[in-house]
This record gives sequence, C-alpha cells and structure tokens, in this order.
Amino acid sequence: MNSKDSESQAAPEGFTADLAESITGVGLVWAQTTAGVIGKDGDMPWHLPEDLKHFTKLTAGHPVIMGRKTWLSFPAKYRPLPGRTNIVITRQENWGSTPEAEGAVVVKSLDDALLESQFVPGGSTVWILGGGEIFAQSVDIADVAVVTFIDSEADGDTYAPELGYEWENSANEPPKGWLTSANGTRYRFTVWRRKGA
Repeated sequence: MNSKDSESQAAPEGFTADLAESITGVGLVWAQTTAGVIGKDGDMPWHLPEDLKHFTKLTAGHPVIMGRKTWLSFPAKYRPLPGRTNIVITRQENWGSTPEAEGAVVVKSLDDALLESQFVPGGSTVWILGGGEIFAQSVDIADVAVVTFIDSEADGDTYAPELGYEWENSANEPPKGWLTSANGTRYRFTVWRRKGA
C-alpha cells in the first residue's frame, strides 16, 4: 500500500473540524447502514470508534436534542454527553425527576426542545440525535444533515429519515469510495444541505 492509499484510510480530522465551524441552525446527525438502518433494540448494530470521535467533535459545545430512548441508549457513564446541554424529549409524566434523567433538560415536545436550546451555550447550532420518531418530526425544519454511511448489512428495527428532493449532497469524505476503520469496517461521511439554506 502506498502512502496515498494510507492517507485515504485515515479518519479525516480536518474534515470534521471544518464542518463543525461551518454549520449553524438545526442539524441532524446519524450513522446508518447503506440500507438505512440506524438502530436495533435501542442500540447501534456496529462499533465504529472513528464515527464516535467525529460525532463528538461535530456536536461539542452545542445543545443536543434526543428522545428518551436515545438518551437511555447511551451507557450511564456517558450521560449526559459532556460539553453539551442534553435536551431530552419525553411524553412520560414525571420522568424528569427520576434518576435516569439526571443531567438532562427534560421537555415534552420538539418545539419545547428547540425553544430551550436557544437559551443555552452554543445555541446558534443545535444537533438532533434521534431516534426515528424525533428525526421524522425534525427533518422538515432542519438545515443540514451529517450522515455516516457504514458498509454493513446489519439488520435493525429503526431507520433513517428519508431526505427528499429538497436536500442536496454538498460534501463527502472521502470524495469517492470508503474510509476503513481500524477494525476493518468501511464507512464514509456525507453532508446534506437543504436547498437554499
């Protein structure tokens, strides 16, 4: 393998950093298989450390919005996600006063979450983390979607939202083909922007 090939296999630190600086407004961020699977049984059916690093760098310093099930899918030791205001949407009465909710700002709706996000540090950019129902509610109001495609045939029970004709692909890393994780998994980062946004 020559040095050029080696470079194309590495996770692109600069790509994520530049992307994080260029985004304002409401963003969606998720990882999916090429068939659109984003989860199974409340978890991700893959392990991709490079994507977790990308996600952390992208969302650091900004509020993140998620549903209760997505919040609970993070191991307890990582809740709340550090360096970010964690806003959790749930219809469960009094859940906010339970030990499970410790560290979260708990609200009842996406509208409430978006309002809350404007009064916390980094609120000029808000990241929506899912799950499926929250993505479905927010895809029509988001300005950008940062999607990691994973070359996997893993099956699942939760799927990514469909980005319709009003969205366009604005960047890919790598521009063609795939990056390869240290564990051998192939993946690529993509950026989609709402036309006119």
